[in-house]
Amino acid sequence: MKPKVVQYLDRGELPLKEGEALALYRAMRRARFFDEKALLLQRQGRLGVYAPFMGQEAAQVGVALALGERDWVVPSYRESALLLARGLPIHTLILYWRAHPAGWRFPEGVRAVNPYIPIATQIPQAVGLALAGRYRGEDWVVATSIGDGGTSEGDFHEGLNFAAVFDAPVLFLVQNNGYAISVPRSRQMRVDFIARRAEGYGIPGVVVDGNDAVAVYLEARKAVERARKGEGPTLLEALTYRLAPHTTSDDPSRYRTREEEEAWRSKDPILRLRKALEAAGLWDGDAEEVLLRELEEEFARELALADQAPEPSPEMIVEHVYKEMGPDQKRAWEALRQGKHVEELW
Repeated sequence: MKPKVVQYLDRGELPLKEGEALALYRAMRRARFFDEKALLLQRQGRLGVYAPFMGQEAAQVGVALALGERDWVVPSYRESALLLARGLPIHTLILYWRAHPAGWRFPEGVRAVNPYIPIATQIPQAVGLALAGRYRGEDWVVATSIGDGGTSEGDFHEGLNFAAVFDAPVLFLVQNNGYAISVPRSRQMRVDFIARRAEGYGIPGVVVDGNDAVAVYLEARKAVERARKGEGPTLLEALTYRLAPHTTSDDPSRYRTREEEEAWRSKDPILRLRKALEAAGLWDGDAEEVLLRELEEEFARELALADQAPEPSPEMIVEHVYKEMGPDQKRAWEALRQGKHVEELW
């Protein structure tokens, strides 16, 4: 029996308070605006290799807004929308994608760790962070995210088993965009829904239309409430699609068709929510123009802040590995500070 795919928008439902619905749309539109600007900056040589998330805004923002202020997020490298929705300043995110050390220091109050690049390594660490909160007497919930390809990694399964055994307050978001870089889901696994894998660990597995922001938000909120009450983790599979390349160095035309892309463009999560808001009398073209002007002004200010960041010194590369530098790091730091080759110290 196939799991039910939870959705609301295609049924003409908008079961949210006005403020919730508008906050969802604004955060998604802001994330898309950043994504488009980041792609332009990368093509201009003003950003490093970048992983766009266009098309996956509902999955990321829906989860971000379902969390409380004290909750944590443990993202992978495609979760820029998640980080923005959790309060990370745009200029910090720009500096992160420029590999500037200032982009590694998240401001106080932004309860997020730096994005993980090695696939699935964030999953066990998210569980550890969740359990740390319990040991400290905190009631925070941890949301962590992974792509469909990452669910084939051992760290994913170890993390889920660990979380299940200890009832860790974790929300596992799987953004199933159909591809592990260029490998389609059908070549990765035999299961039809990744959420079925939750059954093997004795935890709930929920499938949502990942381009339906309302569905993601409401199901994520249920999972967060469940975790906070001590009822353990949830695996939330969001069926979605990245409308852009895997990274700015990728050519998706080599492994997927234009027809497939166009079919998913008709399911654009931002357009779907906007239509629902307009039908409910909560949004119109004038409101959209005002929002876009605000976003343009905000991005210009934030980009200027990023551009004003001083050039990092070489030794800064080893200053953020551990809370306190060990002997090897100290030697490397001293060598870099003096302009020497690190090999001279060994």
